[in-house]
Amino acid sequence: MSESLLVRGGKSLSGSITPSGNKNAVLPMLCATLLTDETMTVRNVPDITDVNKIVDFFEMLGSQVEWDRDAKTIEVNHGGAGLDSRTVIDALPPGMRSSVMLFGPLLARVGTLNVSDDATGCSLGAREVDPHLDILEGFGATIEWGERREIRLPGSFSANEHWMDYASVTTTEHFVMCAALANGTSTLVNAASEPHVQDLCKVLVEMGAKIVGIGTSVLKIEGVPALRGADVRVSDDHHEIFTFLAIGAMTGGDVSVEHSVQHHFPLMDRTLEKFGVEVEQTATGSRVSTTERLRVEQPRTSHLLQKVEGAPWPYFPVDLIPPVVALATVADGDMLFWNKVYEGAFGWVPELAKFGAQVTVCDPHRVIVFGRDDLRPAVVDAPYIIRVTIALFMVGASIDGESIIRNASPVRRAHPNFVENLRSLGADVEWVTE
Repeated sequence: MSESLLVRGGKSLSGSITPSGNKNAVLPMLCATLLTDETMTVRNVPDITDVNKIVDFFEMLGSQVEWDRDAKTIEVNHGGAGLDSRTVIDALPPGMRSSVMLFGPLLARVGTLNVSDDATGCSLGAREVDPHLDILEGFGATIEWGERREIRLPGSFSANEHWMDYASVTTTEHFVMCAALANGTSTLVNAASEPHVQDLCKVLVEMGAKIVGIGTSVLKIEGVPALRGADVRVSDDHHEIFTFLAIGAMTGGDVSVEHSVQHHFPLMDRTLEKFGVEVEQTATGSRVSTTERLRVEQPRTSHLLQKVEGAPWPYFPVDLIPPVVALATVADGDMLFWNKVYEGAFGWVPELAKFGAQVTVCDPHRVIVFGRDDLRPAVVDAPYIIRVTIALFMVGASIDGESIIRNASPVRRAHPNFVENLRSLGADVEWVTE
């Protein structure tokens, strides 16, 4: 049975929330715990479906896992799992993109994997596994990828120099985890530099890894014989922080988000400012307060549309384009959106038309949104994309009347307390089962 979000919109949302830990940081961090036999303590862990899947997988391996959900802390120790070079792993967590990042850490422990290529997380177009297999071969693994899908590592990882086709987040994270224990110094060019990539690199350094270039497009990693345990914290989720600031702006409210990652926000703040929204950086986070209709700031260059371009960091995050599209549907003015990463990113815009929004699809990567003030409640169907689901909710929340966002459960993959946080801000929203 599918879950839907029922929202009775038209209310200005106000108040303060604390965001959860970054989903895209905690998953590779948990994968990295396999690189040591010592105890790892991970704090600020969000209680989301993918974390549950990876914890279940660790327990299946025989690892010791203690998850205090109230304290948001996981302690994990793989030293007693009985994994050695004779162990063959043939089942990874299903339906979870991060499963692919288990390949390297598991190979370092057991030497042989039987895997499938079903490593997808959402409906954002092709999510290929080839870059991950390429780097594993560069580190010395042998791969049979036909009717059998087997990866072997004879001995230890050897140093690897690799220039990626594009700045893939998960491939960068996978490379760094393998390189941390490789013999020699490895170099990755065109590395991704997103906040969650930086977080993983810093965690590995806490574990004893030697990494130079964190936050840049070139990483150099000097391999070490072994990594130690560490006590680390998952950073606040910049995606969730921005989402709630956007929801505050969308509903003409006053919303504060308590967080400690203001240094990542200049471009995201400026994107909100393109709608006339002032973002205040406070001593404890960020705040938006709006009372007037959103208005698209006109470019000084004539005959151009205002635009938001999403691409790998330090561009505006592509994952956050949908909430900004939602803002544009109710703003005074027109805006161009350009997703430079995913070819299927705007397949959901027909659902916006059910609200009465006017959106023109230019090509698989670009749309133009023509803002309106006469949207109506609707029943819409969300694709399996977390922040598209949230964007559809945002539109419904801005309209007087009752709207339903069907198939909304993907929200739980990133936001463990989404509805509870919304209610604390004054939203009239609930989960319903259909």
